[in-house]
Amino acid sequence: MRPVRIVLVNTSHPGNIGAAARAMKNMGLTELSLVDPQLFPSAEATARASGADDLLAAADCTATLEQALEGCSLVIGASARNRTLPLPTLDPRDCAALVGRQPPDTRTAILFGRERTGLSNDELDRCHYLVQIPTNPDYPSLNLAAAVQVVAYELRMAAGLSLSQPENKHRYATAEEMELFYRHLEETLIAIDFLDADNPRQLMRRLRRLFARARPNDNEINILRGVLTAIGQRRA
Repeated sequence: MRPVRIVLVNTSHPGNIGAAARAMKNMGLTELSLVDPQLFPSAEATARASGADDLLAAADCTATLEQALEGCSLVIGASARNRTLPLPTLDPRDCAALVGRQPPDTRTAILFGRERTGLSNDELDRCHYLVQIPTNPDYPSLNLAAAVQVVAYELRMAAGLSLSQPENKHRYATAEEMELFYRHLEETLIAIDFLDADNPRQLMRRLRRLFARARPNDNEINILRGVLTAIGQRRA
């Protein structure tokens, strides 16, 4: 992931700092900056971090926003409210895509404001963009840690760090193997009087469509062929 600094401004409740650290660690973010928190360090922050207390221990605690933004050339402010002087506004997915397009050495800061009032206009004036999380317009306010979680998740997904798929030990069946299976299937359906060879209608075409959607692998085709063989042996 690109280096992203999560900046919490003047957080009033220490538990929210710990919960935000936990959200960051869940998604692989490690750089936390705290601007003038009302209470920190705090046992409640550590408890809410639930194992992400290493992020709290390493957090950069500053008196001013200027100090927290040192070295950052892209600054994005999170806010649920539209402002009188609007900034270019992104949703979290577009925000993550923008971060991913920056040169590799770009340091990005994403700011989250106070629980009740968010970021001030002066603080937003230091931002290049605004990120807003699409929410129910009748109840748009998110818990601080929940907002951090949503943005951090999109950053992780944009970096291509989605769940890795388990290694597939079997290959997809080849066209030749599928044709042998369809021939075997048709012969078996005729033998059990399910398919009328003189009036087949669209049955085999429909079954072909079904198995084409499924894309069985070689092991699954072997199982199906084994079932057809067992049916034929029972009829013999």
